[in-house]
Amino acid sequence: MFQPVKIAPSILSANFMSFQADIDLIERAGAGYVHYDVIDGHFAPNLTVGIPVLKQLVKSTSLPVDVHLMIDNPERELPWFLDVLQGAADPTACVVTVHAEALYGPQLARAVEVIHAAGCKAAVALKPCTPVAVLAPVIAELEMVLVMSVEPGFSGQSYIEGSDAKVAEVVALARAAGASPLIEVDGGVGVATAPLLAAAGADVLVCGNAVFAAEDPAAALMRIEQAADEAREATLAAQA
Repeated sequence: MFQPVKIAPSILSANFMSFQADIDLIERAGAGYVHYDVIDGHFAPNLTVGIPVLKQLVKSTSLPVDVHLMIDNPERELPWFLDVLQGAADPTACVVTVHAEALYGPQLARAVEVIHAAGCKAAVALKPCTPVAVLAPVIAELEMVLVMSVEPGFSGQSYIEGSDAKVAEVVALARAAGASPLIEVDGGVGVATAPLLAAAGADVLVCGNAVFAAEDPAAALMRIEQAADEAREATLAAQA
C-alpha cells in the first residue's frame, strides 16, 4: 500500500534570527516532522543546539519533533530531552534517535526502553560505515531507523553514493524480523537524491539546505516530496 514520503526539515539550516517564521513556513508547506540535530562536539565535530532551544521549539510548532542525538553520553542525557518533549503538542508522535556507535550491547536496548517509557517513539541511527547488522537486536522494538548518508557533523555535505543500497538493507533486515519501522535518511537529500532513496524504501527524508537555503523553501520542500512520492509509486507499480 502506498504511503507518502514525509519531509523532515532540519532546523540546523534554518535562520535562527527568524526561527518562528521558518517553523511556520515548513508547517504550511506540509512537513511531516521538524528535525532537531543535537551535536556535542565530541561524538561528531560541531556544536549545535540543546535543551534551551528545544524548549522553545516544542512551544512553537504543532509538528512532531524528531530529535537526533549525536552525543557521546546518550544514556545520561536522554532524560533531559525526553522531559522537554512532554511539552510537545503530541509527545507520542515525537521521535528520539540515538546512535548505535555511542551505545554498546545492552546499552542500546536500555536506551530504547527509556525512550518508550517516556511515551516517545524510539529510533537508532547508523553512520555511513556502520553495518546494518548492528540493528538486529533491537530492530523489532524501533519505530524508526535513521540512515546517515553523510558523516555526522555539518549541514550542506554531499550525499554519499550508495546510501540508497543501505536503505534497502534496512528494509530487508526489518522484514526478516517481522518489523516495519519507518526508515529515515539524513544527508545531502534533495530533488536529485530523494527519488533514489524513496525507491529503496525510505519513508522520511531529512532536508536542510535543500529547503531552507532555497529561494522558495516551501516550493522546494514540496518538489522534493513530489519527486520522492513519484519514485515510490513507480517502484510499487513495478513490483505489483
